[in-house]
Amino acid sequence: MGVAALFFVVMGALFWALERSFPARQERVLRPEWGTDLLFYLGQAVLWNGAVVSGLVFIAGVLETLPLGGLRESVRSLPLWAQIALVIVLCDVAIYWFHRASHALPSLWRFHRVHHTTVHLDWLAAYREHPVDGLFTRLVENLPAIVLGFPLQVIAGFVAFRGLWGLFIHSNVSLRLGPLEWLVGAPRLHHWHHEASANSHCNFANLSPLMDHLFGTFHDPAAAPARFGIEEPSPRSYVGQLVAPLLPAWLLRRLGSSRSADALVTHVELAAAEAVAGAFARRRPSPEEVHAPSPPMREPCLGACGFSDRTGRSDAAREQGRLFLRLPAGDTPAPPEGETPECTHGYVRTYRRHLTPLPCGSAKACDGRKAAGS
Repeated sequence: MGVAALFFVVMGALFWALERSFPARQERVLRPEWGTDLLFYLGQAVLWNGAVVSGLVFIAGVLETLPLGGLRESVRSLPLWAQIALVIVLCDVAIYWFHRASHALPSLWRFHRVHHTTVHLDWLAAYREHPVDGLFTRLVENLPAIVLGFPLQVIAGFVAFRGLWGLFIHSNVSLRLGPLEWLVGAPRLHHWHHEASANSHCNFANLSPLMDHLFGTFHDPAAAPARFGIEEPSPRSYVGQLVAPLLPAWLLRRLGSSRSADALVTHVELAAAEAVAGAFARRRPSPEEVHAPSPPMREPCLGACGFSDRTGRSDAAREQGRLFLRLPAGDTPAPPEGETPECTHGYVRTYRRHLTPLPCGSAKACDGRKAAGS
């Protein structure tokens, strides 16, 4: 947990500087749903990354039982730079087609769509990913490296590099990379992949846009995307986005629901939010009530109509027989010259809600002083 917190602080500082220096859009740091994406980050760091590592180790163990020795020896005979180039290209091809399949096949889209529900794209939004989608993605993009016999330590380095690159291409940054964009892409290309219209079916490449050029899905207009997200309704909470893709259609039919899983969870979220809001709601005064003159109110007259303001004038006022009212700091002392609060039967009638009497005698004394004209 400490490592996850340190990594978050370091990445947050780095991308805060980049997103402030080269912003693609004007966006607050603590923008809406920032907390939801933080929960996705914590979920990955604390829980789901362990499942990914276990999955990679399991796949590597299974492949060790297959007759892949000749293939692996052929790869090891290549120069190091050729081995690296080969594994990057093969991994990019694998994840490109899996990514396209995740948009095309309903069984995969139900999990991958969680990643596309974000409407505020920045580095932290890269972590909005269903754990099932994340597990499949990590296994597919690293499968060629495992098949070719690369050590798991080297594969871990690939995973870390692709993870950092994923943060960069999701970040709210308009930084251009010049000729390198033909080889490694740029954030604006992936931003178009998250655009809310049909153009989201483009720019599927994870690392190099060469895959999109090769397979006809490259899209790079002059304008920036207008909005992000998906058109269909989707849950907004962390738990809702984890649960909805796991609800099978037969269970919904069994429950007698005509809604889709996403619509049902969204309905539950809204109902829960309304219930919580109703439980803690406070009636807010209308503008007319706020600015309306305060009606007279009766307060106990605890003494000879003696009041004090916050300026220390009460002693002199009592010596002069004048009445002062206690006001919040900065207000003009009241009442105005010549105005006297009405004091009868142990009560003083004031004309401001916030005025407070000072104890200085009895109600009878108050009436007596009023009768004496003090």
